[in-house]
Amino acid sequence: MSPPPRTTTMFLCGDVMTGRGVDQVLPHPSDPELHERYVGSALDYVELAEEANGKVPAPVSFAYVWGDPLDELDRAAPDARIINLETSITTSDSWEPKGINYRMHPEDVACLTEARIDCCVLGNNHVLDWGVRGLEETLATLDGAGLRRAGAGLDRDEAWTPAVLPTPAGRILVLACGTPDSGVPRAWAAADGKPGVAFLPDLSRSAADELVARARHERRDGDIVVLSVHWGSNWGYAVPRSHRDFAHRLLDSGVVDVIHGHSSHHPRGIEVYERRPVLYGCGDFLSDYEGIAGYEQYRGDLALMYFPTLGEQGLTRLRLVPMRLRRLRLERVSSAEASWLQGTLNRESATFGTSVVMGKDDALEIQWA
Repeated sequence: MSPPPRTTTMFLCGDVMTGRGVDQVLPHPSDPELHERYVGSALDYVELAEEANGKVPAPVSFAYVWGDPLDELDRAAPDARIINLETSITTSDSWEPKGINYRMHPEDVACLTEARIDCCVLGNNHVLDWGVRGLEETLATLDGAGLRRAGAGLDRDEAWTPAVLPTPAGRILVLACGTPDSGVPRAWAAADGKPGVAFLPDLSRSAADELVARARHERRDGDIVVLSVHWGSNWGYAVPRSHRDFAHRLLDSGVVDVIHGHSSHHPRGIEVYERRPVLYGCGDFLSDYEGIAGYEQYRGDLALMYFPTLGEQGLTRLRLVPMRLRRLRLERVSSAEASWLQGTLNRESATFGTSVVMGKDDALEIQWA
């Protein structure tokens, strides 16, 4: 009797922002002073959340902010847990004058290890909010906690080096980068002898070919390669043609297997291209946006856990588990909220030839031709 085919399941999500208001309710909060136009203290974001949904029992445990996803992760038992960490982990006061600055105190890094995160993607527009010193401390803190990282480093080579995640079925390589249309400043690009992010200046054919060459150089037989890219605007469902063409070119190479896109504050449409998943925008996951008015039609308080399962021939299953942000933690959604997400994703994914059905316990399943 032949053994069953090997499969690998990952947990992917969008932006994890454990700074600012979330940082303030953790056991070791940073100085709450902010340098925003209208808000001078991170505690104001805690107050907004409490006004919307009730008292936050600060200081909270490291597990508190994850809430119900921890049980879901235990049930799903993914082979790897990958997040976009959109927060500097530092005590640096060298803030960048960019309007919004996220940081979490290094002593609170346990909120990441509590969720047994395997890889933190750093190629985004907030990892350098507190300057080079802040980035250096972020890298050192993650390394000290045993967390793998991708998308930023002490120089260009380190920033572009993929994280290697061993699994029972083989390795997962996470190659991460950020683009200017997501707000990553060109000045943040890592260079020889210069710390920074893996900066992707455009989505041209030559840029795609260079990424493929990097992935091919690192890839071994049996590896799964994830490109985790911070791209696009915060709001709106439209997927630029340039994003779709770029994703297709990478997947056509046969070297990249998963496109993990983030930056949008809400989930965008999903494509399955040649049995490879393209997540154009995973939406926010953990944040302190609760209670902030504006853009309510996008339901930014709703989040998704993405569980793609890949076999030797590509994607075999893509399961999504909806969550809702409330009191600075994630909890299960109502059936009505799950149905709203199903309808929205169906509408936005139809152009890609995919659809969404309701599964067990209000989980969503992606179907494709």
